Amino acid sequence: MGTIAKIHELLETKQISCEELTKQYLDEINKANGELNAYVLVTDKQALETAKAVDKKIADGEKIGMLEGVPMTLKDNLSTKEIETTCCSKILKGYKPIYDATVWEILKSQNAVLLGKTNMDEFAMGSSCETSCFGGATNPHNTKHCSGGSSGGVASAVGGNIAAYGLGSDTGGSIRQPASFCGIVGLKPTYGTVSRYGLIAYASSLDQIGPITKSVEDASIVYDVISQYDPKDSTSQGKKGPNTFDTLNNDIKGMKIGIPKEYFEGVRDDVKEAIFASLKIFEDMGAQIVHFDLPAVKYALPVYYIIACAEASSNLGRYDGIRYGYKTAHYNGTHDMVCRTRSEGFGEEVKRRILLGTYVLSAGYYDAYYKKAQNLRGTIVSAFNKAFECCDVILAPTVPMTAFEMGHAVSDPIETYLTDICTVPVNIAGLPGVSVPCGFNAKGMPIGMQFIGKKFGEAQILNAAYKYQQAAGENFKDTKWGVKL
Repeated sequence: MGTIAKIHELLETKQISCEELTKQYLDEINKANGELNAYVLVTDKQALETAKAVDKKIADGEKIGMLEGVPMTLKDNLSTKEIETTCCSKILKGYKPIYDATVWEILKSQNAVLLGKTNMDEFAMGSSCETSCFGGATNPHNTKHCSGGSSGGVASAVGGNIAAYGLGSDTGGSIRQPASFCGIVGLKPTYGTVSRYGLIAYASSLDQIGPITKSVEDASIVYDVISQYDPKDSTSQGKKGPNTFDTLNNDIKGMKIGIPKEYFEGVRDDVKEAIFASLKIFEDMGAQIVHFDLPAVKYALPVYYIIACAEASSNLGRYDGIRYGYKTAHYNGTHDMVCRTRSEGFGEEVKRRILLGTYVLSAGYYDAYYKKAQNLRGTIVSAFNKAFECCDVILAPTVPMTAFEMGHAVSDPIETYLTDICTVPVNIAGLPGVSVPCGFNAKGMPIGMQFIGKKFGEAQILNAAYKYQQAAGENFKDTKWGVKL
């Protein structure tokens, strides 16, 4: 039984009240957040008000939904009406949206208990959570190590048991990579299944909202709720097919699991060993392992950084100090004000990506870089389509290594960029991917692997991941932090 189902049972059977449970989580946040730095804002008042409403429903004999009364968190780039939403950037400090993101609107309508907003790399640009203006979130398995990025705060909170689940965003691996680093589950859905309305944009053709949870079962429950068609998002399509929760326990005998050779190049030995050991579990369950080549993925990282930075350059042009957010105190004229506001308001990594994106979109370089990257994107999409002719799901490392120590991203930014090498192809092709823990290295740090599916193939990858999680329970280790159910 997953965390969400446990909480649901405890509330329905009145073994604990929602208010008592919420207070437990708030108390644990107060104890742990000094070291984990997972939360940048705690919404205790709103959380307790919702908890009391849920308790009233239960007292009145009304049935409650699976997510009703479950304490959770949101990444700080998801708009929350009248609750500060900063993207962990100085330029948005004090910004309180006048509307809710669609995903939060859905969850709020179901009385989800929002504990607060969680830490992230500034504007989701980073792989360690350390570009945040609040400082990085740490790893609950070892606080000397980073939690990953950009959804590092959500992963730290869920892995540290100071949230039952959370929503993050994944542009190039920002759900799956921190989930891998923190030993939990992260689902990046098919592009368009979950509304992006109210998600503060990084790269609009790559961004996707998804759940970070303790178990595959929990990820499935949350995904089924938030994957709704939204007319406010022009790319929204909603979920195709039945609820994924209903297909979790399907037999995977005969399922073809593809192993692409290129995904294992440059991957650390301890990560390879853990993933190859998991193949035996699948073979024992009757799955068929298919090895194949996928050479097009070697283009994925440069394609990603060109497209993502180009779209970021466009999206972040709205932060000028005129309408909302940070504004420089001293300036001479409008041009100087905008220039100073952006120079002072944006962090170094964000400025670096804006400059790169502006460069590849500029006259004389557009064809050489941006247009070529878009053409190669089509090549990568075609390569995945061909791969799925010989297999049902693809199994690969989530990240080539385990969580690195705090500060490493600053001292070796190139290696940090390379942590995205296994995750970005999924975003480029708009495919679903789910990261699950598959063991620990000699230092006790979690190792993650990801299942990649066809478009709208969430049911298949979650089914494969669930069956693995059932068979390999010893690969899931709790931390010393937080609420113990």
